Amino acid sequence: MSQRRERVYHTEAVVLRRSDLGEADRLLTLYTPAKGKLRAIAKGVRRPTSRKAGHLELFAHSMLLVAKGRTLDIVTQADTLHPFRALREDLERITYAHYVVELLDRFSSEGQENSPLFRLLVDTLERLDSAVDLLLPVRFYELRLLALEGYQPQLFRCLGCEVGIQQEVNYFDPERGGVLCPDCGGTTAGQPGMGRTVHAIPVNALKVLRYLQTHDYETGSRLRLQPQTHRDIEALMVHYITYILERNLKSIEFIRRLRREG
Repeated sequence: MSQRRERVYHTEAVVLRRSDLGEADRLLTLYTPAKGKLRAIAKGVRRPTSRKAGHLELFAHSMLLVAKGRTLDIVTQADTLHPFRALREDLERITYAHYVVELLDRFSSEGQENSPLFRLLVDTLERLDSAVDLLLPVRFYELRLLALEGYQPQLFRCLGCEVGIQQEVNYFDPERGGVLCPDCGGTTAGQPGMGRTVHAIPVNALKVLRYLQTHDYETGSRLRLQPQTHRDIEALMVHYITYILERNLKSIEFIRRLRREG
């Protein structure tokens, strides 16, 4: 009996990615609170009679019983905790969900425990399932994920001269990971080879980012932002994240295309 307990374990999980394997199986990429990101096989899940299929949909938050395998673990049971039905039925919501899980997938490595990041993921999917303004949950998620992964941007002191940042047009430097005052940022932006990464950050965009960074989501969600402020913040965050990852995200391109067509 003790050997069986060692060979199987229960875990909450969110399905980040999935791909067909063989005639009836699926290879799942999961994110869990205790084991971080892991890959597992769901055997027979593509058969019409499979009881696990509906509980292992993309983005599903489920409780799993998993058996340890030689190379990959095997999901033997699954029960849905949060189906996120509204998210699945709305193209815009599901597009942002793709972005959220792609971001986590790129920042995380297999086998690294990070229960706060798991909770942030589940909370964000719940917010995308119900929120009216979908951009605020995404911006909050980006800031918290960056903080948990060691990339929290410095938004209150100049990274060049250490003075406190004032309410004026400042600059954001992704290489240093934060804000530069007009004196330092203006000089840096003008140097050959560096102006491509240092960008001006409007006053309202910086105020909102600082507010979201220092308040919980329930407080931050009360903000009502102008479309231009949303665009300014998104441009800055995508620029910073792309710089860190050194690659473009597929979901960002899809979001842009969706907006152009919408």
